[in-house]
Amino acid sequence: MTTPREPRLLPWSGAEGKPCYLITDDSGGTVSRLADTTESTQLGMGAELLARARDLLPRAPHGELRYLAERLTEALTDTLRVAESRGRRLRDLS
Repeated sequence: MTTPREPRLLPWSGAEGKPCYLITDDSGGTVSRLADTTESTQLGMGAELLARARDLLPRAPHGELRYLAERLTEALTDTLRVAESRGRRLRDLS
């Protein structure tokens, strides 16, 4: 008998910002692949924003800083969700 896997935390939120989970034994299913692609996109966007922030911060006007801070906050939220999800999946493998 196999131990059931912990539900996967998905890289997007549902209604009212609540977390979404996937319960499946199929790691290659459609929703799993979409989640993998979304995670990859979110991490890439975070890296691009970080590079932009490093370039912009020394000379940015206040309006630009607010916009950048809002986008970085969104990217960090996504990145932390991806890290939590991947950490859970790694624990499931042990």
